[in-house]
Amino acid sequence: MDAHAFLFAGNHCLLFFLLLLLHALILFSATLDNSTDLSSLLAFKAASTTSGGGDPSDNIIATNWTTDAPFCTWVGVRCSRRRPRVVSLNLSSFSLQGTISPHLSNLSFLSSLDLTNNSLSGTIPDALARLPRLAMLLLGRNLLSGPIPPSIFNMSSLVSIVLFSNNLSGSLRTQVLLPRIETISIWDNMLTGHIPADLARCSTLQRIDLHGNKLTGSVPSTLGNLSELVVLSLGQNQLNGVIPASIGNLTKLRNLFLGYNGLEREIPKEVGNLVNLQFLNLQHNGIVGAIPISLWNASKMILLSLTANNLTGPVPATLGRSMSFLQILCMGENALSGGLDFVASLTNCRDLNTIEVGVNQFEGVLSEACRNLSMNLQYFYLNENNIKGRIPTGLGNLSSLIMLALSNNELRGTIPRTLWRLKKLQMMYLGRNRLTGSIPSDIGQMTNLATISLTENEFSGQIPDSVGNISMLQHLDLSVNKLSSTIPLSLWSLTGLITLDLSQNSFDGLLPPQMAKLKAIDAIDLSSNRLSGNISSALGELQSITYLDLSNNSFHGQIPQHLGRLFNVKYLNLSHNFFSGVIPKSFSNLSNINSLDLSFNMLEGKIPEGKVFSNVNITSLMENRALCGAPQLKFPPCPANFTTSTSCVKLRLLKYVLPSIASTLVFIACFSLFVKKFMRKKANTSFTEESPCLNYHRRIPYFELARATDNLSEANLLGRGSIGKVYKGSLDDGLPVAVKVLNLEVEGASRSFDAECRTLGQVRHRNLVKIISTCSNLEFMALVLEFMPNLSLDKWLYSQNQWLTLLQRINIMLDVSLGLDYLHHQHPHVIVHCDLKPSNILLDENMVAKISDFGIAKLMLIDNKSTTNNIGTVGYMAPEYGSTGGVTIRGDVYSFGILVLELVTGKKPVDTMFNGELNLRQWVCNAYPTAMMEIVDNNILRTEFTNLQQHSDRVNILHRCLSSFIEVGLHCSKDLPNERLLMKDVVPMLQEIKNGVLVNSKDASSCAHQKLVSYP
Repeated sequence: MDAHAFLFAGNHCLLFFLLLLLHALILFSATLDNSTDLSSLLAFKAASTTSGGGDPSDNIIATNWTTDAPFCTWVGVRCSRRRPRVVSLNLSSFSLQGTISPHLSNLSFLSSLDLTNNSLSGTIPDALARLPRLAMLLLGRNLLSGPIPPSIFNMSSLVSIVLFSNNLSGSLRTQVLLPRIETISIWDNMLTGHIPADLARCSTLQRIDLHGNKLTGSVPSTLGNLSELVVLSLGQNQLNGVIPASIGNLTKLRNLFLGYNGLEREIPKEVGNLVNLQFLNLQHNGIVGAIPISLWNASKMILLSLTANNLTGPVPATLGRSMSFLQILCMGENALSGGLDFVASLTNCRDLNTIEVGVNQFEGVLSEACRNLSMNLQYFYLNENNIKGRIPTGLGNLSSLIMLALSNNELRGTIPRTLWRLKKLQMMYLGRNRLTGSIPSDIGQMTNLATISLTENEFSGQIPDSVGNISMLQHLDLSVNKLSSTIPLSLWSLTGLITLDLSQNSFDGLLPPQMAKLKAIDAIDLSSNRLSGNISSALGELQSITYLDLSNNSFHGQIPQHLGRLFNVKYLNLSHNFFSGVIPKSFSNLSNINSLDLSFNMLEGKIPEGKVFSNVNITSLMENRALCGAPQLKFPPCPANFTTSTSCVKLRLLKYVLPSIASTLVFIACFSLFVKKFMRKKANTSFTEESPCLNYHRRIPYFELARATDNLSEANLLGRGSIGKVYKGSLDDGLPVAVKVLNLEVEGASRSFDAECRTLGQVRHRNLVKIISTCSNLEFMALVLEFMPNLSLDKWLYSQNQWLTLLQRINIMLDVSLGLDYLHHQHPHVIVHCDLKPSNILLDENMVAKISDFGIAKLMLIDNKSTTNNIGTVGYMAPEYGSTGGVTIRGDVYSFGILVLELVTGKKPVDTMFNGELNLRQWVCNAYPTAMMEIVDNNILRTEFTNLQQHSDRVNILHRCLSSFIEVGLHCSKDLPNERLLMKDVVPMLQEIKNGVLVNSKDASSCAHQKLVSYP
């Protein structure tokens, strides 16, 4: 070999050696990097799962994140394609607790950290700011507290900071250097201090959402430099000062929310430059002056809310032509004035849903052009203005109208007959006008009406008997009119009625015992009429009533002892009548009463003792015949041999009463006239213009129910319960119904009937069974309910011939969650069902689930707690019910969770396999997630997985959705009430799981719970 060849071979050997050395170094470096990521993840695992509790949903990381498998395969972990380095950590909605480990800062390749919707607490580690590649920091909806680390605002790689719905406090750093930032979402926290003017340096910002904090100071004018901004949401803070004119520079802005602050002065005319603005909310501030003309040129506006300010001036007649996309217009509670031509222009807004311009100073006549307003219009508020003329007949064309508020104006004439065509109308407020004529019988056609307020007009004649057809009616106010004749008996059949005010009219006649049908009634005011006769003892059956005023009538006879059963009454006025005899001793039981007035009657005898009469004053008992006792009120003592015999009464009349008649007769007469003329309704019986709940549809006599069910034939029996039976029937008009007949020999049946009437009479929702009527007397009680062709859920779960798919099961529980969400969070009063189980979930012809059987439901009016001695069904009943007896909405959540687990497994919670320490939830816990498929109902496996063996991607999707479904059940059925979810949070989770089952994507993450980031 020559020298050149030798040298060439030597160079190759050296090069080969160097390559081997380099490869070894790279492997060594990768090993070091791998171990760093591994130790960081294990540190996070240790910090975030310390709460334990034996719950699989708390320990999913503990069971999955093990060194038996590469960390790149761990749940929630995604690594780079080129190297085994963690680039994304997504553990949203994993029920994590504990704290966020600062060791995450060692994941140097991490670009996305998503821990949204967990229960992580503690502070945000300052060390996270050392992550050089972090673009997405998503920590929303947790329990994080303390200040936001200032260093976070110097992270050059950050694109999104999402920290909403935590308990973060302190102020935002004044110096901000985030060159790539697009989203800052820190709403619903407790931040204080000022909004940093330095945000203007973040030129890429598209969204700033800081609403729902305690920020002070002014809106920085420098925000006008953010030319890419699409959303600016600073509402619900404590901001003051003015709206900066520089806002007009944000030409890409679509959503501007500055409502619920203390902003002052005028709306700057530059706001009119926001040509892309769709949502403008400035309500509840102190803004003054006229609305700038330029604003009306925002042609893309969908929502315009300026309610509750001090705005003045007119609204241009061209409003509807310039804002043709408008859906919601809210300008109420201002001092706007001028004519109503702008209302006619709104006929150009074909998607208009709401016109709310009440409590202003608009004047003029409401145009007949109203007939051409959007057929989608549901809410029309023009109350408390200076509107004159007649009610336009064209309003009858607005077939979708739900709310019509024209009260407190100067309207004259009669109510046009066309209004009775509004079949969907639920609330009609025409009070405090100058309307005349009679109330037509056509009013009975409006069977969806829940509120009628015609107070303080000049209506005459009688109440039409057809009012009894308005089966949904809850609030009726006909006070201060010129109505006369007797009160129709049909009115007392409105068993869902909550408030009734007929005061200051000229009604005569007797009060019938049928009044006792008003089981849901809260307030009755019949004062200042010409009613007479004895008061029926049936009034004592109105157990829910809190306000009763029968004053200034001509009632006589004794006050019934049964009135002492009105345990919830707070106001009782029987003054200025001709009641005689003694004050019932049962009145001492009225422990909740705040005001009792028995003055100006003919009562005698001893004033009862007790708390009620120790708190009344002398004016409440004055001007009676011969009361005695109550020395604190300066009444004479009762004689030892006191009697109410006729002879004693005559002597007492001669001795005490006759000498005073001459001196008091004129005073009494004048005082009575004064009261009749000027007495107004008490404030707490006035009707408010708010959306009420609705009640049942019609009245059905017993003989029709007997025909409908073939005399309660066993052939029509649908099922049996602890207090009665349910029969299928068909009413005279062909309507199929379910008739629930109670066994009155069973203790508590009557209370159950009352509870179910009271609850179903106050609710209306797609996922709650609808009550059609009731039928009750001393010997028979029945509820008439809508018929559910597919019967109850338990019939499907345990049938040999039919079964439910996974999607159907998820749909059913989504329906149930929507019903419970309405009862717990959307109804004006919190309602707890207390007995959620498969037999109480009914399915209609479209398999839509509806909650039924409210026999032990509880209304929670003040402290959101109630107690009972008899709640629920074994297996579904929350653990705390057995120990404390306390009823809360989280008891329903527990039952809901058990229901989910039952639907997944096909096992009843009272199955014989569950005894001793093992129950359904613990059985699922033991198997989840590693042996999850072993406990799934075979019917699910047969319908969902059998035909998908060749489609592993779809199997993975369904597997993930099923896993998420189980997690919802486990999270809802935790032993400690405060650790359970709320139904308002469960609804979006189930919706997302449903979407995951429906989706055809190959991405199994479709079932991950939705991230609740608020976007318009």
